[in-house]
Amino acid sequence: MSDTEVVSADIVPAAESPAAVDRNANSPQGVPCEACGCPVEPDDRFCPACGCPNPNNAQQETRARDATEPASTFFRCENCGCEMSADPAQRSYICPFCDSTYVAEFSPAQTDRQRPEFVVGFAVTPDQAREKFFQWIRENSWFRPGDLRAAQIVDKQKGIYLPFWSFSMLAESRWQATIGEYWYRTETYTTRDSKGKMVTKTRQVRETEWWPLSGRHHRYHSGHLVPGSRGLQQSEANGVMPFQLPAMKRYQPHFIAGWLCEEYSVAREDALAICQQEFFQREQSHVAGFLPGDTHRGLEVQTQFSNVNSDLCLLPIYLLTYRYKDRTFRFLVNGQTGKVAGEKPVSWGRIWLAIGAGAGLLALLILLLMLLLGR
Repeated sequence: MSDTEVVSADIVPAAESPAAVDRNANSPQGVPCEACGCPVEPDDRFCPACGCPNPNNAQQETRARDATEPASTFFRCENCGCEMSADPAQRSYICPFCDSTYVAEFSPAQTDRQRPEFVVGFAVTPDQAREKFFQWIRENSWFRPGDLRAAQIVDKQKGIYLPFWSFSMLAESRWQATIGEYWYRTETYTTRDSKGKMVTKTRQVRETEWWPLSGRHHRYHSGHLVPGSRGLQQSEANGVMPFQLPAMKRYQPHFIAGWLCEEYSVAREDALAICQQEFFQREQSHVAGFLPGDTHRGLEVQTQFSNVNSDLCLLPIYLLTYRYKDRTFRFLVNGQTGKVAGEKPVSWGRIWLAIGAGAGLLALLILLLMLLLGR
């Protein structure tokens, strides 16, 4: 049988991406894209929906930094390597990522990094973020260590603009697999019945017919966020996503005045490799879900990426890092939506006490049941 080629194309559903956006949020404004009609802002280099270049792009690759940068002090943590900007009036610095006081000042001119392109402002106030921490820490409070002083910990919570790389690109895949379709045949067999006599019976037996299939699949992925901070893991960032990306504004220095702001430490090329690995796994999943038949085996997917567009964004997060029993714990609040994520210490003594009490209660119930049945 000759190979059959199947072609598929679709758009990523918003629900499949950790960076899904609120459909009720205000839509972007701009000139309609000549290819798909999506509004494109004048400074966008590519259409956010289809990835086509924007012919009306007025943005220059080297922006004139005519805006006045607010006065800031820049420091680098010698323990975890994060680089932050802070208010120069602040006299002491504690790293918000590892809770270390071993920091040193540096000049941003030494880094020559790319300037942020977009920013999302804080919508959650510091008081609201502290209240969210107290609500979160009180959940399952019986298993929390008794010597954990939440009131002292919450003072370390800081609002920070963290760098994220936002990627959009077209993924084009070629795939091949062996497709299986089930069919059933009736089989006659003999066996002994309950009386020991030989009897003849029939049963349905499933068989699988295999045949080769190959094809192409392409999908445009947009708005995938990769942390630009080495101090923030992708899993931690996913815990407080999504952000309402249509609310992003073009970066201006006054947006971050009065807030901590981290310089990105993950280069665009490194973040792009992480993003493409995620998109490749999605392509494998999408192709596997698209295949016909009842089952398949030997699926091979080869993916190429094109029309890659990236933006460096500053997103608002409240970060609380604290130490307990020589371990570091973190609590994060999405500064735009209020979604929380984190890890908190537990008292294993209390956990084992609860397990022992449960086991003792179960043993008592079994003993009572045995006594009742023995009468």
